[in-house]
Amino acid sequence: MDAYDGGTDAPREAEASRGPGTGPPPGEGPRATGSVPRPRAEASGGGPAPDSEPTDRTDSPEPVAGGPGADSPVPAPSTVPADAAAQPAARAEPDGVPVGPGPAAAAPGPRAGVAALSTGYRIAAALAVAVVAVAVCVHVGMVFLHVAPANTVTKTHGEAVDDWVYPEFEQNWKLFAPNPLQQNIAVQVRADIRTAGGERRTTGWYDLSAQDGRDIDGNLLPSHTQQNELRRAWDFYTGSHDAENRSVSTRSALSESYLRRIVVLRMDRGGAAGEGGVVERVQVRSRTTDVRAPGWSDEKTSSGAAYRVLPWWPVTAADTAGGAQ
Repeated sequence: MDAYDGGTDAPREAEASRGPGTGPPPGEGPRATGSVPRPRAEASGGGPAPDSEPTDRTDSPEPVAGGPGADSPVPAPSTVPADAAAQPAARAEPDGVPVGPGPAAAAPGPRAGVAALSTGYRIAAALAVAVVAVAVCVHVGMVFLHVAPANTVTKTHGEAVDDWVYPEFEQNWKLFAPNPLQQNIAVQVRADIRTAGGERRTTGWYDLSAQDGRDIDGNLLPSHTQQNELRRAWDFYTGSHDAENRSVSTRSALSESYLRRIVVLRMDRGGAAGEGGVVERVQVRSRTTDVRAPGWSDEKTSSGAAYRVLPWWPVTAADTAGGAQ
């Protein structure tokens, strides 16, 4: 007879003979020992039936996962937390490896710049940019044609090019000439004034070039007006008049009115006429001195000044601040 004929105590004796801490015999699954209560049954009267007596489970062992007689593995109890459904889904990289929940999408910030404008203002801004771009391209093209050698375009539209360039944007090559300017030229002006009381007087000479020099000195970003306006106006006048102030160009009248308007406006800004006074006439002159030669040079330069005095010009309404464009 084998060991299992001894009743329910035979398996316990067999296990005891193997010693504590050893598993079931090879080929057998774990045995369930002990007693488990049977489920209660409802009494016919609607009340709970008394607890039934425990029965020994060794007489009909149930199949256990991994043991003999098990048709399918018993699923392990779920260890997913109760709030797992509320957690965000894991992101996966292209190779399929999850990397955990991604950050929440940031809320879009307020629009700034042109994007914050309405459709109408965007259209207006685009039109303004287009107009500025066209004006810049036209100006660059006109200046290029002005300084370029004679060609078919300048022969056909030379008058339009000159009207655009003169007098404010005239260009020359004196800086790069074989014999560049070696003189300092100062433009000065004086005026006949009628005071508020009806008296007439003549002012002293105002050195406008010296005023520009003081404005430029120490200024990191001097304006084009301070650097070039007066100088270019004087060059424009002398280029269209001879030494006797006679016209030698079709633009002589334009150069005269341009220079006169500049000096009148500067006299007005400087308050030369005083409160209530009026500038009736102006006279312009130039003071030219040679640039001193360096110490290592044998060149001889004059230390004196040469003056060129222009005639008196009457001031018109177009020369004042109200008529100047």
